[in-house]
Amino acid sequence: MFTVLAVLAFLVLTAGTAVFVSAEFSLTALERSTVDANARSGGRRDQLVQRAHRTLSFQLSGAQVGISITTLITGYLAEPLVARLLEPLFAAMSLSHDVSSTLALVLALLIATSVSMVFGELVAQYLAVAKPLPVARVVAGPQLLFSMLFTPLIHLTNGTANWILRRLGIEPAEELRSARSPQELGSLVRNSARRGSLDPVTATLVDRSLQFGSRTAEELMTPRTEIVTLEVDDTIADLVAAAIESGYSRFPIVDGDLDETIGIVHVKQVFEVPPEQHTKTRLATLAQPVARVPSTLDGDDVMAQLRANGLQTALVVDEYSGTAGMVTVEDVIEEIVGDIRDEHDEPTADVVQAGQGWHVSGLLRIDEVADATGFRASEGEYETIGGLVLQELGHIPEEGESVELAAFDPDAPLEDPVRWLATVVRMDGRRIDQLELTQLGRREEEHGNDG
Repeated sequence: MFTVLAVLAFLVLTAGTAVFVSAEFSLTALERSTVDANARSGGRRDQLVQRAHRTLSFQLSGAQVGISITTLITGYLAEPLVARLLEPLFAAMSLSHDVSSTLALVLALLIATSVSMVFGELVAQYLAVAKPLPVARVVAGPQLLFSMLFTPLIHLTNGTANWILRRLGIEPAEELRSARSPQELGSLVRNSARRGSLDPVTATLVDRSLQFGSRTAEELMTPRTEIVTLEVDDTIADLVAAAIESGYSRFPIVDGDLDETIGIVHVKQVFEVPPEQHTKTRLATLAQPVARVPSTLDGDDVMAQLRANGLQTALVVDEYSGTAGMVTVEDVIEEIVGDIRDEHDEPTADVVQAGQGWHVSGLLRIDEVADATGFRASEGEYETIGGLVLQELGHIPEEGESVELAAFDPDAPLEDPVRWLATVVRMDGRRIDQLELTQLGRREEEHGNDG
C-alpha cells in the first residue's frame, strides 16, 4: 500500500510541477491584446487567464514557489520508494545497509530529477510555448488558486526579488510590455514581406512610415546648394522667370545670403498682383515669415511644424545658426511613399542600374543607397554617398576619378569587407553630382580565384 501511494503521489507531484511550468511559460508568451480580446468574447477560462496575466509578476513568483515545493517533495518521496523497490536486488547482492542507503539515495535523485525534468518541466514548457492560449486556459485556474492559498509566502519571495531589482536601479513591472518599438515593428513587417504575408509595396510603405519618426530635419531637407533664392530687390517678373526655369513654386527671399532670409514667396502670389505691376512690385513686400527648425529635429516634429504654417515650408538651421537647407511637405511625403516626380523634375532618376553597377546621385543618403543598390557603408561623419566619397578621397575630385569603398556586410569577416568602386561621373561645381558604384567583391575571393 505504501508503494502504491508513493507512486501515485510521485505522479501527482510531477503533474503539479508541469502545471506550474505550463502556467509560467504560457502566461509570459501571451500578448495582452490577445488576452483582453479573448476575455471580452470568451468564457470563464479566458477571464481567469486575463486575471492571471494582469498580475503576472505575482503569478510567476507563485509558479516558482509551486515548482520548488513539488520538486522537493518528489525528491523526498523518491528515496524510500526506490529503496523499497530495489530492496530485493540489494539483498541479492549482499550489500550492507550503509551501501544500500547510499545507492538508494543516488538512484532516487537520478530518477526523480530525470522524470521531473522531462515530464514535469521540458514537455510542459515546450507545450506551453507551442500552444500558449489553450494551455493557459487549462492552468490559469489552478495557478490562481495556488497563489491565493500561498499568498504570504509568495509576497515574501516576490518582495525580496523586487527589492533587489530596485537596489540595481530597475523598477519591477507587474505586466509584460505589450507595445513594440518602431524597430521591432519594422522587423516584423520585413519578415512578413519575406514570407509572403504582406505585399512588398505595402511592406515598403509601412516600413518607411515606421522609420520616419527617427529621421531628422537634416535628413529630410533639400540641401542649401540645391535651393534657388531670390533677392529682396527682385520683382514678381523675376519670380515668374525663376519658377519657369527651375520648376519650383517656393523661393526664399534673401538679403544677399541664404542666412539672411526675410521670408518665402509662393508662385501663386503672382495672381494677387495686376500684370502691369509685375515689374514694379518688389518681392520683399510679398515675403511671408518662414519657420526655422533645428537640423536635429525628428521627423514627427518637423511634420507638425510644417502643418502649423500655411507655407508648409521651413528652413533648417545647423548648430552654428547657419541655414543648412529647406524642408517642405513634399520632402516629408517622399520620405514615406518614395520619390515623387512631376514635369518639372529632372528626367534622370536618382538611382539607375548601368551594366554591373549603378549610377547614383551624390546627394542620396547612405541608407537610400543601401536600399537601392545593397551598398552598406559603415557609420561615419557623412550623410550622403557623395560625402563618403569626398571623405575617402580627401580632396575635391575630378570627373572620372575613382576610389575603393569598404562596405559593411554582417556575414563577412571584419578584416575582409566587401569592396565597391565609386567613380565620379559628373561634378556640379565642387559637389559630386553623379557617381557610378560597382561591386568588386572581397579580396579573399579574388585570391581564391587566382589560385
